[in-house]
Amino acid sequence: MRVARDAQSRYNVVGGLYVMLLTPQGFSLGVSMVPVQYGKFSWGAAWNSLKQGFLTMNRKKARSSVKIGFAVTLAVFGWGSACSAASVDDPKALRIVDSSRVQILTTIEGSTLFGRIVEVGTSDIRFQTDLGVITIPIDKIGEIKEVPSSSIRGGQYWFSNPNRTRLYLAPTARMLNRGEGYFVDCYLFFPGFAWAITDNISFGGGVSLFPGLDLDEQLLYFTPKVGLSAGEDVSFAVGALIVDLPEDEPTLGTVYGVMTFGPTDASVTAVLGYGFADGELADKPLVVVGADIRLTRRTAFVTENWIIPDVDNPLVSYGLRFFGEKLSVDLALVNTIGEDAIFPGIPYVDFVYNF
Repeated sequence: MRVARDAQSRYNVVGGLYVMLLTPQGFSLGVSMVPVQYGKFSWGAAWNSLKQGFLTMNRKKARSSVKIGFAVTLAVFGWGSACSAASVDDPKALRIVDSSRVQILTTIEGSTLFGRIVEVGTSDIRFQTDLGVITIPIDKIGEIKEVPSSSIRGGQYWFSNPNRTRLYLAPTARMLNRGEGYFVDCYLFFPGFAWAITDNISFGGGVSLFPGLDLDEQLLYFTPKVGLSAGEDVSFAVGALIVDLPEDEPTLGTVYGVMTFGPTDASVTAVLGYGFADGELADKPLVVVGADIRLTRRTAFVTENWIIPDVDNPLVSYGLRFFGEKLSVDLALVNTIGEDAIFPGIPYVDFVYNF
């Protein structure tokens, strides 16, 4: 494939970073501007492109790109946060639950109470807390959320893992629930989304946003994913990444199967995938092994490690995820083991808004 262009360093970055863009529902290691040679994948060329692009990227353009991407991210996150407020307008929201559930009641003044409704009146409710039963006027209730009793630890609500369907870039086998979705922005240059059509089928996609490149020179990708089966602590899924390269180049991508073991707060994921180009599958599979371990209420350790055909040493990544119920930020380092290692590693960053 042709990569000689006036903006050579930019294309190295596009290709190099995109080779690592394992989107939340599909992955594309080896999908760069130089992954195909004589109809087959060249994983080694893709990794070299990543290193060259990282080291030769025009810093002035990079700073401008970061500012643009950060502004877009803040705008989207701000819009999403503004749209997430909920109030108790429906009397059906005021209901009595059993001991397996806890209700988190937030007043219009911002106070938060943990307990259960024990009685619903016409103008007020009686709410059981650890300190006793209190009476609260209905018009003073801002929001009521029901959660499993097990999610209350030490008097705090440990919300469920909002990023259960993804590691850094690779997918896990867990699925979004019907109607759930998220916006993700990897490296600021690769915004994307995912949305669940059903509990077992989701669809996503995205586009690169590199300044200086025309729209028809940007990368466009799609990421369908199907959950095959799920147990309490094990999940299976299959999916694909389909990449539309600029200038009538052949369609590239990856098809994969993925398994995830363990609870959402401490799980291990294994991925097996085959790259394809112009209708031909790669001869050898790509293997990804990763883990997601929750450390505190709002932080988790995430690692993602890739064994890539034609690359002598595996790629490793590790770092921290900082998250709330809707927003999260991943900060990590990506490197290889051996002589080609780049100290301290290639930084990885993404932002995610769940809706």
